[in-house]
Amino acid sequence: MTTPLERWVDEQAKLCKPDKIHWCDGTEEEARRIVEIGIKEEKIGNTPVFQELNKEAWPDTYFHRSHPTDVARTEKLTFICHPDKETAGPNNNWMHPDEAKEKLRKLFDGCMKGRTMYVLPYMMGNPDSPYAKACIQITDISYVAVSMRIMTRMNKTAIKKIGNRDDFVKGLHSVADFDPNKRFIMHFPEEHLVWSIGSGYGGNALLGKKCFSLRIASYLGLKEGWLAEHMVILGIEDPKGNVTYMTAAMPSACGKTNLAMLESALPGYKVWILGDDIAWLNVGPDGRLWAINPETGLFGVAPGTSTKTNPNMLKTLKGKKFYPTLFTNTALNTDSNEPWWEGLDGDIPKNLIDWQGKPWRAGQETKAAHPNSRFTVSIYNAPTLSKEFDNPKGVPISAIILGSRRTKLIPLVVESFDWEHGVFMGVRIGSETTAAAIHKEGVLRRDPMAMLPFCGYNMGDYFRHWLNIGKKLKNPPKIYAVNWFKVDENGKFMWPGFGENIRVLEWIVKRTQNKVGAQDTALGRMPHLKALNMKGACVSAKELKKLFEVNPAEWKAEISDINKFLDQFGSHTPKEIRNQCKKLEDSFKKECAKVH
Repeated sequence: MTTPLERWVDEQAKLCKPDKIHWCDGTEEEARRIVEIGIKEEKIGNTPVFQELNKEAWPDTYFHRSHPTDVARTEKLTFICHPDKETAGPNNNWMHPDEAKEKLRKLFDGCMKGRTMYVLPYMMGNPDSPYAKACIQITDISYVAVSMRIMTRMNKTAIKKIGNRDDFVKGLHSVADFDPNKRFIMHFPEEHLVWSIGSGYGGNALLGKKCFSLRIASYLGLKEGWLAEHMVILGIEDPKGNVTYMTAAMPSACGKTNLAMLESALPGYKVWILGDDIAWLNVGPDGRLWAINPETGLFGVAPGTSTKTNPNMLKTLKGKKFYPTLFTNTALNTDSNEPWWEGLDGDIPKNLIDWQGKPWRAGQETKAAHPNSRFTVSIYNAPTLSKEFDNPKGVPISAIILGSRRTKLIPLVVESFDWEHGVFMGVRIGSETTAAAIHKEGVLRRDPMAMLPFCGYNMGDYFRHWLNIGKKLKNPPKIYAVNWFKVDENGKFMWPGFGENIRVLEWIVKRTQNKVGAQDTALGRMPHLKALNMKGACVSAKELKKLFEVNPAEWKAEISDINKFLDQFGSHTPKEIRNQCKKLEDSFKKECAKVH
C-alpha cells in the first residue's frame, strides 16, 4: 500500500514527466555521484553545472555559474497564496491558490522531460528536537540537490518521520528553461506547500531555506505559538567560560554572517556560531525563549569576505569535514583555477574571467564577481561551531539584537525599555538596500525584524504575534537596536565594525546579567560611554560620543515615515505599536521644546 508521500511524488512525476526518478539518501557517496553528473552531463546553456576548483587550495570545492538572469531573489515574482488577500497582507504579492495552481500546472507540465527528478527528504532541525520539521523537496537539477544536502539534514530519517502523514512540508521545483517571464515562487501556507519554477538561485530554489524556514514556517509559528525569524544565533563566551546566547536580525548584506563568525578583538572573549540566517524561537517549558537553527549550512555573500572581515569564514570555506563546498557566480582566476571576488585578500589576479565567463581586467567598470555571488558550505566546517549546535532543545536566548544599515540617525546601540518597546524597535527598522534582492541599492527600505520579504502572512498580525509571545515569557530576552554603519561628515564609517563589534556585545552581555548600568533616553537605554571597553580601539572619545548622538529634530521625518509604513496594515497594526510611536514622538517634542 502506498503512503501519502509516495502518492504525492507520483502525482508530481505524472505532471513533470521526468526520464528518471531518484530518491536521495543524503550520503556523501551519493553527493559525489550527483556532483559528477553536474560536471559531465548537466549544463546551463553551454556551461556545465559544476566545475571542480583547485584541489590543493580549495579541497572538495566546485564552481557554479547560474543563468545570467537568475542571480538573486525575485521578490516581484514571489507570491503568498492564502485564500484571501487580507491574510497575505500588503507586505506580500498575493494570488488566489486556484489561480496560482492553474498557472503553474501549465508551466510544470512536462518541464522535466529528458531530466532526472531528484526527491530530497530532509529535516529542518535535529530529528530528535520537538521543534524540528520533516520535509520533501523535488528538483530537476544537481546544483539544488547537492546544495540542499549542505543546507539541511537530508537523509532517510525524514521519510520515517513522515510515515503515513500527509501534512508534511512539500516543495516542487524545476529550473525549466530559466525564462524570467515564466519564473514564479508560489507559497501555499495552509497546505505547507511551495511550488518554484524558472530559477536555480538559492533563495528561490532551495525550498528549505527562505521559502519554508521563513515564509511557510512563520505562518506555522502563528498557528502553533512560535516564531520563525531571519536571525543569526550566536553564543558569547566571557573570559570565565560563561556563555550567553543571543539572536540578531539583520537585512541581507548587513553583516549577519560576519557577526555570527566574529573573531573577538577583546582578549578572553570567544564567539560561537549556531546559525547565520534563520532562527526558530519557541517558548520553553521554563518560560524562557529557546532557539534552534533549522539549517546545517551557510549560504553567504562572497564579495567583501576576507581575513580582515571574516577570517573564520575563510577557514570554514577551506575546511574538509563535509562534502562539498560550492561557489556561485564569483570570478575565476584562470591561472590557478581558484574563485576570486572583490574584497578578497591579496593582489588582483592578472588572468580573471568574470562571473559570466568573460575576460576581466582590473579597472573595468563592471565587477568581476557578481555583487550577490555566493558560497554554500556546511556549518560543520566552521572552526567556531558551538558544541550546542545539535542540542535538540536549542539554546536559551538572553538578548535579541535588531540591526540596520543606516548612515545617520540610529545610534550604535540602544536597549529597549521592555518587550513591547523592543517589538516597536523591531517594527521600525529601516535599512539601506543591497544587491541581495533585485531593486535599487542605497534606498531606505522599512524592514521590520528584517522579515519584510519573508513573512508568510499579514505583517500587522505578525507584530501582534510578537507581542503575544512576549506575554508567554516569564523571563523575556532584552532587546537591542544596533547600527554599525553610521558615517561622519566625510562619509567615513565612524565604527570599525567586524571584530570590534565584540565591544558592543560585551556591554549587552553585562546588561543581561545586570552587571552594568545604562542611561535612559527618548530612544531607549544607552551605555554610559565609560562602560564600553574601548581599550585598544581606534575610535576617539569624540567619535564615540558622535556614535550615540541623537538629534530630535531629525526624527520628525523618520516618525512620519514609520507611521506611513504602519498605515498600510490598517486595523491589523496593534494599538500598542501605535502608542509606542506616539510616545517616541512626544518625547522628542519635549526635548525640542527644551532646546528652544
